[in-house]
Amino acid sequence: MEYGSTVYDLVKAGHILGVIAWMAGMLYLPRLFVYHAEAVKGSIQSETFKVMERRLLKGIINPAMGATWIFGLILVWSSGFYRAHWFEAKFLLVLVMSGLHGWFTKLTREFAEDRNTRPAKFFRMINEIPTVLMILIVILVVVKPF
Repeated sequence: MEYGSTVYDLVKAGHILGVIAWMAGMLYLPRLFVYHAEAVKGSIQSETFKVMERRLLKGIINPAMGATWIFGLILVWSSGFYRAHWFEAKFLLVLVMSGLHGWFTKLTREFAEDRNTRPAKFFRMINEIPTVLMILIVILVVVKPF
């Protein structure tokens, strides 16, 4: 696949769409955790948050992460960017984001099983992690500082 070709551009568009959906979910899920942590276990609100968290994770975040990775790997191999130092830094941050995704999956399971012991304040703080990672990743991709 040649850089600048229609197929390459379609793959890039798929990657961007995957990233947008993944980040939307990664930014919203910890916000749901904040409200869920404040809800009384077994209440209607708590049960509603369980459904919202599960649907967000399984219906949007997981497929979007998969699309991001698949299209991203195709792009990096077809473009040769894997040899660039800025890409190595980006790749490391994407691995961290993927690990965070895994941790959010675990937290979703804990809430579903009424095993959360963390206060809402904790989730307010971790809500910032995906934002910071996203900003750093975008800067690396656009500026290519090294």
